[in-house]
Amino acid sequence: MMRFTVSLVADPDGGFTAQCIEVPGAISEGDTREEALANVQEAIALVLEVRREEARRLQASFESVEVDA
Repeated sequence: MMRFTVSLVADPDGGFTAQCIEVPGAISEGDTREEALANVQEAIALVLEVRREEARRLQASFESVEVDA
């Protein structure tokens, strides 16, 4: 399991937009906070799956870096 940070913004016309800070492209929405959070969880999983497949196809290697933030 991994934990991610999600920005949750209320839409003035109703509903919520949820965006994962650490996973660009993982964005979703829902009529309620709970629905938006569940939808963005699915979006995160899908984006990560696509990235893993692309990395395998390209035979990419991965490194870690540290940033003083």
